Amino acid sequence: MNMVMKKTISNVCALKIPRKYFCTEGVKVGGSAIGEASNEHEKKQTISKIIPQYDIAIVGGGMVGMALACFLDSGAWKYVEQDRHAYFNAMQVWDYTGLGYARYHARDVNKDYLGCVAENKVLHNALLSCVKDSDFKTTIYPLRLSSMALNTSSMSVVEENTKSVEPPSAHGHGAKLQLSDGSSLYAKLVVGADGGKSHVRELAGIKTTGWNYSQNAIICTVEHASENVCAWQRFLPTGPIALLPMGDKFSNIVWTMSPAESNSRKSTTEEEFLKDVNYALDYGYGPRPTSGLLGTGDMFSWFKMDATISTNEYFEIPPKVIKLASERMVFPLTLRHANSYASKRVVLIGDAAHTVHPLAGQGVNLGFGDAFSLSRIIAEGIALGTDIGEVNLLKKYETERRSANIMMMAILDGFQKAYSVDFGPFNILRAAAFHGANCISPLKKGIISYASGEHKLPIFL
Repeated sequence: MNMVMKKTISNVCALKIPRKYFCTEGVKVGGSAIGEASNEHEKKQTISKIIPQYDIAIVGGGMVGMALACFLDSGAWKYVEQDRHAYFNAMQVWDYTGLGYARYHARDVNKDYLGCVAENKVLHNALLSCVKDSDFKTTIYPLRLSSMALNTSSMSVVEENTKSVEPPSAHGHGAKLQLSDGSSLYAKLVVGADGGKSHVRELAGIKTTGWNYSQNAIICTVEHASENVCAWQRFLPTGPIALLPMGDKFSNIVWTMSPAESNSRKSTTEEEFLKDVNYALDYGYGPRPTSGLLGTGDMFSWFKMDATISTNEYFEIPPKVIKLASERMVFPLTLRHANSYASKRVVLIGDAAHTVHPLAGQGVNLGFGDAFSLSRIIAEGIALGTDIGEVNLLKKYETERRSANIMMMAILDGFQKAYSVDFGPFNILRAAAFHGANCISPLKKGIISYASGEHKLPIFL
């Protein structure tokens, strides 16, 4: 789980896949073809312009783009574990009305922990280290994408100062990217990992569907008197507030509120802000929950017949925040979904394909799911000798990820709307949902399984 909102880094990461990854003789690799015919062609080719050519150009140097580069070669978790991160084994979610709460524990699903929280910078540095240590020939351009031309007819025949051996048949089967310094490069596949305002998506002519939530998220790092090992989330009238452990007595705050409130709290004094945070996490807006609905367990006592170990745990008060450990950042919240993830030579991943409400911290996890899926589809295409920029191959990735992303987007949007209503009978229904999630063992296990990325809907357990 990663709940830190991010600004997209404007990089272009260009990859050349080593020949050892190709099992079919004669498959083109980064502008080269394996075989004697290519050598003969190299001798006859006229060099006219020095423009590097790559297999894949990943536009966007954030976590999801770097994750794709890593997934294409290896995993990056060993680099994350070398820096600050925090595993947590418990989670508590509750309503400001005090009518209900749910507690989850790793032992409910026979695991040691429910998840791990790592900072944006830690993940990004780990992914960057992984990319630098990979077998791929990688060039990182700290530049913005200016323009993109697909199916160009003037393919490069030179890679830096080395002659290319690409046959004439490859001409017209690539994308030309022009960068902000005037330089250019060619790629067989362009991956848009450049965030919610994706320039790649715009240049490819891919439209989106969605809406603004009229909410902002204020995000920062805070410090406690002792280490926090639990993830906390409280639903408030204006939006949820989450407190996520980071290790070493630090936690992340992700607090949803109206734009006016976020602007005010961003500029208020540290003392006032910490007071507001502790108020929102504990006694503010309503009472603390009891062990049963309206103080009794009679209405939902039948839930307890199939109770899991953590059901009998009492509601706990979150640790107090004593110090602000970072600047406060504010981000507007939107729901956006690309009408298509893929077209010829172009594919979208992460926020470029979808943006969601941060209330469950699933935004970047969905992006990592995209990156993993796309890397596998590309590997399958390479093994079969398929052009990795062909739309039929890329549509396999879209088919695989689109349904999973839509399902998560619908769930998060439903939660956002459900907790935006403050109405007596509806509050009772929400409390019933909390008790069900807390006391019905199969449902609880299903919720944990789905939230952890195993993609199994609770109702189908």
